[in-house]
Amino acid sequence: MPYPTVLIVPGWHNSGPRHWQSLWHQCLPRSVRVEQADWRHPLRKPWVERLVQTIEQTEGPLLIAAHSLGCITTAHLPASAQTRIHGALLVAPADPENRSALADFAPVPRKRLQFPSIVVGSSNDPYCPVAQTSHYAKAWGSRLVLLDKSGHINVESGHGDWPFGLTLLKTLGAEPPLRQAASFFI
Repeated sequence: MPYPTVLIVPGWHNSGPRHWQSLWHQCLPRSVRVEQADWRHPLRKPWVERLVQTIEQTEGPLLIAAHSLGCITTAHLPASAQTRIHGALLVAPADPENRSALADFAPVPRKRLQFPSIVVGSSNDPYCPVAQTSHYAKAWGSRLVLLDKSGHINVESGHGDWPFGLTLLKTLGAEPPLRQAASFFI
């Protein structure tokens, strides 16, 4: 089986150029970034529809690398769209049930995902308490990885290229080939 294409699923406000998602998109030769029409005013229906559309337009098996609201968007995928997903790395999920700007994504689905997944949380994520992250992982049937004092696992908390995350992603699929320019992962 060929290595799956990695779908990069950013969260609210997108991921900037130094964010691990953007860096991975540059170094993984088989990656597709999910682009949303409105990063500042997210709405569940168009965000999920865009992710479904990207899944349908991308050939072969898929891995998802989601961050924040991208994790919740992934959890909202209809069952029919989940069948081609080989696995998902769901990093620092958002908490739309307690954040009014993201309320359209509430309630967050609490059913098992149809693919293997890893939820990565942090003991001091300002946007989602550890207890909520743990509840998501349990409900989704995900392996839970909790990092100590790692903030929202983004550039602001010191997670630029984030090689540990790439190692977790590799556990969900075959070893991804990296472009030569990706020396920061070695």
